[in-house]
Amino acid sequence: MRIALGFGQGVLELEAGEGVEVVLPRELPAAGPGEIERSLDQPLGKNLDEFRGCKSASILVSDITRPAPTHLLLPSLVRRLKRLGIFDLKVVFGLGTHRRMTPEEERLLLKDGMSLPYIQHNPKACVPLGQTERGTPVEILETVAASDLIVATGNIEYHYYAGYSGGAKAVLPGVSSERSVIKNHELMRDPRAVSGRLDSPVRQDMEEAAEIADLDFILNVVQNSKKEIVQSVSGGFIQAHRAGAAVVDRMYRRIVEPAEIVVTCAGGRPKDMNLFQAQKALDNAKYAAVPGGTIILVAECCEGLGHPVFDRWARAAQGAEDCWERFGREYEFGGHKAAFLARESLRHHLILVSALPPKKAEMCFFQPAKTLEEALAKARERQGKDARMLVMPHGDLTLAESKIDRIL
Repeated sequence: MRIALGFGQGVLELEAGEGVEVVLPRELPAAGPGEIERSLDQPLGKNLDEFRGCKSASILVSDITRPAPTHLLLPSLVRRLKRLGIFDLKVVFGLGTHRRMTPEEERLLLKDGMSLPYIQHNPKACVPLGQTERGTPVEILETVAASDLIVATGNIEYHYYAGYSGGAKAVLPGVSSERSVIKNHELMRDPRAVSGRLDSPVRQDMEEAAEIADLDFILNVVQNSKKEIVQSVSGGFIQAHRAGAAVVDRMYRRIVEPAEIVVTCAGGRPKDMNLFQAQKALDNAKYAAVPGGTIILVAECCEGLGHPVFDRWARAAQGAEDCWERFGREYEFGGHKAAFLARESLRHHLILVSALPPKKAEMCFFQPAKTLEEALAKARERQGKDARMLVMPHGDLTLAESKIDRIL
C-alpha cells in the first residue's frame, strides 16, 4: 500500500509494507449543500435575531496560516446580518502576532468577498477592556471593540496548547495586543495545556477574555482532511464550540499502541509552510511513540522556521536540556516552540524531512533527512529493522492517545 503524505503543494509517497499500521481518522463525509445556512437556522445558545437593531458589525476571520473556508462562511453570514438591518460591516483578519498577509493571500481567502470592506489586525492599535482572573490584559483591536456586534468565524480542530482551535481564539489571540497574547500564552507551561483538552487553562483564559470583549456570536466549521465541511456550528461561543469539538473527537481522536517508529505528516500547505506551524503534527503524534522511539515529521517548511524568536531561541540553545530549562525560567512567545521541540527530542529521536537547510533542522533538535526514504533508513538503523511502525498521514488533524495511558 502506498500512502500519500502532503508536502507543500505536492505529496511524498510512503510504501507501507507488512507490519506497518496506518492511523487514519474516522472521517465524516462532506455535509450537503446548505450546511452553513442550516447551522445559522439552528444556532446553539444565541441567535443572530437577538442582535436586530445593531448598526455595525466586525466579522473576525482567520489568516492564511489557518484552513478555515472564509470564502464559504461569509456569504451566508453577511446575508443574515443585512437582513437584520446591519449594513456597516467590516471583515477583520485575525493575525494575532503573525506576519501581515500579502494582497494575493487576502484574495485567496476572500475570493468573491473581496468587495467587502476588510482590514488586517494591528496589535499596536488595541484598546484595554479589562483583565481575566489569571491576570491577562484584555486589549483588542479598537475597530472591533467599537462595533455593536462581534461575530467570529473559523474552523475547529486540535490545538497543541489551547486544546482546540476555533471559538474564542478568534478574539485572543486573533485581534488582541501582543501584551495580551504573551500573557495568555504563558499558561501553556501548565501540564493541562495540551491537544484535545477543553480544560486547558489557555483556552479557559481565552474564553474569559472573549466574554469581557463581548464576543457575541460564532460561526465555525469542522472539516475533514479533504477540506470539506462535515459540520457547521453557530451560536454562543461556548455552546457552539463544544458541539464542534465533539465532532472533532469523533473523527480524529485515535487510541493506539505506541510503536518504535512513527511517521507524522503536517498535511501540506498551509499547515507545513513553516516549522512553527508544522510542529503541531509532531505534538499530535508524541503519544504514538514509545519512550526512546523515533518520530519522523514530514513538512516542507518553505518559509523556514516562521518566527524570529523561535529562530533566536533555537540558535542560542547549548542543547535540548539548556533550551527546556530556559523555558522553565522565562517565557517569550516564539521561544516556546523551540522549547517544545527540545523537550520532545529528550523523549524521542526526531527526524525532519523538509526543505530546511540541514544545519537549521539540527539547530531545532532534529536529525535532517533529504528524502522520506533516507529518514526511514535512519529510523530503522536506530530502532532495528523489525521495529513496529505507525504512520499518521493526517498528523495535523489526528490526535494519537496511548492505549497504555488510557488503561492507566
